[in-house]
Amino acid sequence: METSAGSKRRVPRTRARGAAPRSGAAASSGGALPVQELRGEVDETVGPRVAILDSDSGFLVVLAKRLERLGWKHRVLSPRVTSKTLASMEVDAVIVDISILGAQRWKWLARLCDQRPDVRVIVCTGASTVAERVCGLRLGADDWLSKPCHPEELIARIEVVTAHRRRPEQRELEPVSIGEVEIRPDQYQAFVRGRSLRLTRREYQLIELLSRAGGEVLPREEIYECLWGGRMIRNDRSVDVFVHKLRRKLERASPGWRYVHTHFGIGYRLAGEPAERGSVRDLLIAEEPVLEPLAA
Repeated sequence: METSAGSKRRVPRTRARGAAPRSGAAASSGGALPVQELRGEVDETVGPRVAILDSDSGFLVVLAKRLERLGWKHRVLSPRVTSKTLASMEVDAVIVDISILGAQRWKWLARLCDQRPDVRVIVCTGASTVAERVCGLRLGADDWLSKPCHPEELIARIEVVTAHRRRPEQRELEPVSIGEVEIRPDQYQAFVRGRSLRLTRREYQLIELLSRAGGEVLPREEIYECLWGGRMIRNDRSVDVFVHKLRRKLERASPGWRYVHTHFGIGYRLAGEPAERGSVRDLLIAEEPVLEPLAA
């Protein structure tokens, strides 16, 4: 299959039967074709595979034309698609207008982010409050864009959140054991004695990040930058909230051990250390209130 003038790369054929061949950089445009998995060598001319969940026909037509010119595979989905069905598709990014999902939109978003932590989610919707945007981002959305917006800006945001797919890095998939916990990068999950901790996307990203530090303390600012991709502003407690949630799950599943250790004024460290029974720490954990993030 020819992907650009004067160069050829072997990639699986994904053109629908009867579709006319196209030349140039848009040789593998997806249009409304089913999204299929690309295997083998990554081709720089093949962009992210995008699923779109939106009901604005005008917006969809304009966006589809832009994606076709780029040669990106894309697929417009029915508003009735479930997060489970979407999670089973081979896509790199999901563009979703959550306003069409009704009252179940937050559960839908959280379930998708939990089931497919490798998929980048961009919420592109109408007017929203600060609380709604904060909620969506903390449930696992990678970006939030308000309508009306220009398709080129949306495409630029897709490029940013999926940049790692065009510059693939070798990902360490070997399990890591700490105390009774086994971290499985191949499954995006952690287990205690064979039972899943049922971590959310952010919680798993946090435990994997801390585990890669090899027991060293990671500053809060560094954790924030790695997980949220930006600079942590003053008084932001996002890191603390997710550390608290992760710590609670770990210590409830493995009460004989302590895993996430706080270094006040610096950050956090992950290491398995036997717990002291009947300690003041146990009493504090039992009565510790659930932290809530500060208002943005």
